[in-house]
Amino acid sequence: MAARAAELIRTLGLRPHPEGGHYREVFRSKALTSIYFLLAAGEQSRWHRVMADEAWHFYEGDPLDLMWLNPSGSDCTRRVLGPVSKAHAPVHVVPAGCWQAARPSGAYTLVGCSVGPGFEFADFALLADHAAEADALRRRFPDLAALL
Repeated sequence: MAARAAELIRTLGLRPHPEGGHYREVFRSKALTSIYFLLAAGEQSRWHRVMADEAWHFYEGDPLDLMWLNPSGSDCTRRVLGPVSKAHAPVHVVPAGCWQAARPSGAYTLVGCSVGPGFEFADFALLADHAAEADALRRRFPDLAALL
């Protein structure tokens, strides 16, 4: 793990997240929750679903590859989250109920994720736990199956 990533985990008090990477909740209300989220090289945010809109905000490190499936699972949107440039933007929003996944493009990426209405683990699901939908992803997007 990159020294800066390890330093951020310590400094921000991050702990392992069920989908992968490390996180810490920094704000909670019924209307909104916000977390720090760090992915180091080799880590990934596995395909998961949140039943609310989720805004991803880039803070530092290497750009992040962010992707989500439309509700029918027939199309995959891919965006790069990073410093402002022609190639990427610092904020992207994943619509409520979409399967989503992410991976860092380099040594590490520190982002924030804000969910509104507020996130509840009861509304969180991993795609790997839904066999038929996971099989459909493997068939339609074999290059993304490693994120299961």
